[in-house]
Amino acid sequence: MAQKITVDASGALNVPDDPIIPYVEGDGTGVDIWPAAQLVMDAAATKHGKTIHWKEVLAGEKAYNRTKDWLPAETVEAFREYLIGIKGPLTTPIGGGFRSLNVALRQILDLYVCLRPVRWFSGVPSPVKRPEDVDMVIFRENTEDVYAGLELEAGTAEAEKLRAFVKESFGWDVREGSGLGLKPISRFGSERLVRAALNYAVARKRDSVTLVHKGNIQKFTEGAFRKWGYELVREEFADVAVGWDDCNGEPGGKILVKDVIADIALQQVLTRPREFSVIATTNLNGDYLSDALAAQVGGIGIAPGANINYVTGHGIFEATHGTAPKYAGQDKVNPGSVLLSGVLMFEHLGWQSAADDIVRALEATIAEKIVTYDFARLTEGAHEVKCSEFAQAIVDRL
Repeated sequence: MAQKITVDASGALNVPDDPIIPYVEGDGTGVDIWPAAQLVMDAAATKHGKTIHWKEVLAGEKAYNRTKDWLPAETVEAFREYLIGIKGPLTTPIGGGFRSLNVALRQILDLYVCLRPVRWFSGVPSPVKRPEDVDMVIFRENTEDVYAGLELEAGTAEAEKLRAFVKESFGWDVREGSGLGLKPISRFGSERLVRAALNYAVARKRDSVTLVHKGNIQKFTEGAFRKWGYELVREEFADVAVGWDDCNGEPGGKILVKDVIADIALQQVLTRPREFSVIATTNLNGDYLSDALAAQVGGIGIAPGANINYVTGHGIFEATHGTAPKYAGQDKVNPGSVLLSGVLMFEHLGWQSAADDIVRALEATIAEKIVTYDFARLTEGAHEVKCSEFAQAIVDRL
């Protein structure tokens, strides 16, 4: 009997054993990677007495071809009603429509956390010497910063009007013919992002939270993010966490909250990865960090992602790579990103044992050098298989 996931007043999910979960197949290679990932998720769920009732909803090219709408209202409403969903990669329309379908969903549903765990899976080819040292969880603010889309095109009357306004009001000299944009960073948005990161660190027994920012230059936006983050630690988490300046780097058994300037962070996650555990950062910094870290552990082809509102209970789990249309329908590409996003979804639902089984089976498959083409070309002695065959091999090892 299919049932809805519900949420209580505290934001805790009530998850039945037979939940209804909306999914978007995804554009391009979505036709290949979604069935592969679904096969594995269903097998793992069944092993633990769970049954997922998948409900397909439309977005991207498939939606546009059928409805002439890139993101139908029915899709948004399904994600709103059923709370938890998952999707493959989506095309962003060129020359009109949404700036990004992914960003649109995040903003419409106020999915303020982009959650990106980054860790190495044994056997995955990596360009670094010790990929096993990378075990970080990125909390990227999802609704503010330059991704708010508050931009004006160079040469337009609107851009010139804003240019004249800031000259008159603030004495700011902006070069004629400039494109202009606003970068909103609010106390509210910063605090709820850092709060989510700290709650995660407490629940998962992580030893540190690092605030990544460019506050040395952007003093009243990213500098404020840093300031508000430390204030939140003192006001709400003093019993379990402490800021660096308040303990001189000696947390005494509490979670250590520290900060790093963004450009230095991109260097240190490569040279000193063991010093990072949970990262809380602004939208653009989080985008850069997520992909840079994914490269250290095998690439975004196996990088999972989630967009979550921990207050309302809504969450959409997603493949983090693009649509790769030239490979669509070839049963070739790695389904790892959407599959591991499913693992992330299982963990969020409280299905930890099923999630752990998928990870173990995935690692066992890769350890036997049964891999798709992306890993096969980097792995000596690999047995290259199709996307669907890779999924079946994982199921066989569950």
